[in-house]
Amino acid sequence: MQYVNIHTHRPVGRGIELRTAGIHPWVADRVPVASLLPLADEVQAIGETGLDFAKPVPREAQYAAFRSQLELARRYDLPVVLHCVRAFGEVMRELRACPPPAAIFHGFIGSPEQARQALAAGHYLSFGERTFRSPKTVEAMRATPLDRLFFETDDSETPIEEIYARAAESLGRTTDELITNTLKNYRKLFERK
Repeated sequence: MQYVNIHTHRPVGRGIELRTAGIHPWVADRVPVASLLPLADEVQAIGETGLDFAKPVPREAQYAAFRSQLELARRYDLPVVLHCVRAFGEVMRELRACPPPAAIFHGFIGSPEQARQALAAGHYLSFGERTFRSPKTVEAMRATPLDRLFFETDDSETPIEEIYARAAESLGRTTDELITNTLKNYRKLFERK
């Protein structure tokens, strides 16, 4: 069985590591979305993209970059990997206005209520190292159905195998169950063509 690492800044070549291209909200005022084109054949998703209202990047630039990338996702029939910090309602509004084929909130550290809203809208949630530092985020992970769940290393040096093991313990599941279900989710989103 293969581990799915849905978002990593440190690829190690073990298991499945998603290949993305995107303009991060932190550089939305400096990097044009046009720089993504043409999209390389190996790109599986647009991202990470989204909104981050904790950083001093002009919101107009973040919105413009995010909206353009949502349009690209629709044009190329690609899911999006979302960066969302202190902008949950705004990100949800943008997703409703221009829905991509699928959306994954990477590094989700929101509340259980935010998780319920994202899941009700059909989105996926990915959890990583920071999950285990917050009881509310562990609660959100526990409320996430297996068919909407992913795990990631993001920029952490923690191996993906450890993330799965800790999640399995928190969820009262086996690591094999999580591997099986995240692989199903990956195939549903990325092997549909």
